[in-house]
Amino acid sequence: MKKSTTDKIDNVGRTHSSVVRAFASHAKGLWFKSRCVHQKKFAKEKKMEGREEILKVFRSFLKVIYEIIKTVAFIALVFFIMRFLIIQPFVVDGNSMEPNFHDKEYLLIEKIAYRFREPKRGDVIIFHPPNHNVYYIKRVIGLPGEKIALDNKVTIYNKDNPSGIALNETYLKPFTNTEGTTILTLGSDEFFVMGDNRENSQDSREFGALPRKNISGRVFITIFPFSDFGLTHHISYSNISMLLSPLGQLLVQK
Repeated sequence: MKKSTTDKIDNVGRTHSSVVRAFASHAKGLWFKSRCVHQKKFAKEKKMEGREEILKVFRSFLKVIYEIIKTVAFIALVFFIMRFLIIQPFVVDGNSMEPNFHDKEYLLIEKIAYRFREPKRGDVIIFHPPNHNVYYIKRVIGLPGEKIALDNKVTIYNKDNPSGIALNETYLKPFTNTEGTTILTLGSDEFFVMGDNRENSQDSREFGALPRKNISGRVFITIFPFSDFGLTHHISYSNISMLLSPLGQLLVQK
């Protein structure tokens, strides 16, 4: 039995419809797959952007930390140089330097000058005496190579003054007596030091000559109390009396 024309048309229609549906389904699958790929790519890009942001923030953090470390290291270096090589704080303990320096005064000493020159007579220095680790503050009285004689005053014997020269110590309290009968010849690197409060001072009259290596620095400024704030002035001995003490006269005669 032969199929009718209508049956043929129906078969062709159904076949065409099936092709369309298959194509539509395939196109939908491609679109969905494309969308999924796009979404995955977008998500990956967002994830990469997130990582980049995190890395950027982390790099910024490391940069800040580096700058902080660099600044702290610079400050520490400056502090080390200032504290141990240039200046050093010192608090007076006692009254051995009155009336010019007082108990509990806060001072700064500088360490640079004595790298280029020797201590001068009249300098107020910080040092530790022989065989002691504590720090003292005293005034330089005798210089290397000089002979020091004490008899209620200080008489200096040196190449320029072989007959002796008596110090006119205007920085002492009126009527101050320099107790002791010390006669001491200093070596090439030794100094004679005493406190301004001669009646209450442990100095070269007790521990002898001070080696140059024991000197830490020179007092150059008083910081506290503020009422005493100011630079330490160098003492000039240009008005030194040429008169000899009785003990000095005896030494000259010998």
